[in-house]
Amino acid sequence: MTIRVGIIGTGYFGMFHANILTDLVGVKLISILGTNLKKAEQMASSFTDVKAYDELTDMLDATNLDAVYICVPPMAHGEIEFELIKRGIPFLVEKPLGNNIEIPTIISNEIKKKSLITSVGYHYRYSESITKLKELIHSEKVGIVLGQYMGAMPQVQWWRNQSSSGGQFIEQTTHIVDLLRYICGEVNEVYSVFGNEVLSAKDDSITVADVGTVTMKLRSGVVANITNTCILPESVGKLGLTLYTDQGIFEWSPGKLIVTKKDSTSEFVDTLNPYQKESEAFIHAVRTGDTSRILSNYEDSLLTHQVTFAALKSSSEKSVIRI
Repeated sequence: MTIRVGIIGTGYFGMFHANILTDLVGVKLISILGTNLKKAEQMASSFTDVKAYDELTDMLDATNLDAVYICVPPMAHGEIEFELIKRGIPFLVEKPLGNNIEIPTIISNEIKKKSLITSVGYHYRYSESITKLKELIHSEKVGIVLGQYMGAMPQVQWWRNQSSSGGQFIEQTTHIVDLLRYICGEVNEVYSVFGNEVLSAKDDSITVADVGTVTMKLRSGVVANITNTCILPESVGKLGLTLYTDQGIFEWSPGKLIVTKKDSTSEFVDTLNPYQKESEAFIHAVRTGDTSRILSNYEDSLLTHQVTFAALKSSSEKSVIRI
C-alpha cells in the first residue's frame, strides 16, 4: 500500500520533510500547498509528479491523500487542522502548535472525538541518545535539571513579532521543555522572567523577548530551570539538557549524551536521523493503525504547549503559574 502524502508549507521544514518522505519506501509525495501558487510550484518542481496548490480545499478535493504534513508558522494554525480533522485525514504538524493556547486546545478536543492519528514534530524524542538517557535515568534519583536554548535570532520577520511567533520560549525552546517532560514527567509550577533590552534597543520592530529564564517544579519533586536567548551572532550557540542525580551528571546535546559518574565517563553518539524515525513512525501508523511508535501525538504535545504558555503568562503577570 502506497501512502499518498501532501505537504502544507513551502519553507525550510516543508522541503526538509519532503526530502525525507521521497526516500521512504511505499510513500508518494502527491501535492504541496503554499501561501501562493508560485511558491508551491517552485517547491513542487524539485520532485516528480507533484502538484502545486494555493488553496487548502482545492488540494484536498483534488487529491485523495492518506496523510498531510503541516509545516507553517505559529500564527497560521487553526483552519488547516480543523479541515483535516473534518475530513478524517491524519497529520503530522511541526511545533509549536500555535501562537495561542485556545485554538490548540479546541483542536485537541476535536481530534479526540475522531480518534484521528496525529504526530507532532518533537523529533528529539526519537534520538538514540534520548532513548539511552531515559533508560539510564530510570534507576536514579534526579534532583535538578538545567536546560538551555541559546542562539541567534532567525532572519524572518514573523519570528521577531510576539503576536505572530509567541516568542522564543514558545517557538524554539519548546523542544527543551518537551524533553524535560518526556524524561522527568509533568510540570506543576512555572515562574519566569523575560527581558528584551538587547536586540529591541537596536531595532524597535522586534517585540519578542531576547533573553529569558524559567524555573519549574515538577510533579515528581524535580526542580528545573530552562534558559534561552536569541542575542548571539550567527553560528554561535548552545542547546541541551543536563540532569544532576544522586549518581552523577547526564549531559545531553543534539546527537550526543555524556554520562559522568564517580569513577567513569561514558559517551553515547546518535547514528540514526531522528527526523526519519519520526516520519517512519507516523507513516507506519497511517498504514497499519498502530500508533505505538509515535512518541508525541497532539494530545501529549498540548501539555508541552501549556507549559510554554504558562511561562509567558508568568512573565507578564510576574507570578507563579500553577498548571
